[in-house]
Amino acid sequence: GSCRHRCCPGRNNACWAPGARRAHCYCDSYCQRTGDCCRDYQATCRRAAVGCAVGPWGPWSGCSSPCGVGSRARSRQVTVPPRHGGDPCPDLKQRRGCLGEHPACGTAK
Repeated sequence: GSCRHRCCPGRNNACWAPGARRAHCYCDSYCQRTGDCCRDYQATCRRAAVGCAVGPWGPWSGCSSPCGVGSRARSRQVTVPPRHGGDPCPDLKQRRGCLGEHPACGTAK
C-alpha cells in the first residue's frame, strides 16, 4: 500500500490504503505505534511533519492571595501548531506557589 495521496494526523481508522494480502496498511501518525504503516509512510508523511512551536513565557501573575499562601501563573502561546504527526506542543501554562505580603496583612484583626 502507498500513502502517496494521503497522510493523516493522530489516530484515524479511515486513513488507510490497500496493502498486501487484502490487509489494510495505514497512513495516520498512530500507525507508528501499532506497526501497521504503509511501506512509504516515513518517506511520504513524516517528511511533511511539522512540530509544534511556542512563543516565550509571559510574565508571572500577581499572587492570588494578598495575605498568606497563594499561587502565581504564567502562559505562552502556540505559534505553529503541529501537523502531519509532528511533535506535540509542550505545556502552555505554569503555576508556582507564592506568599502574599500586602502591607495591610499584619493590620487585620
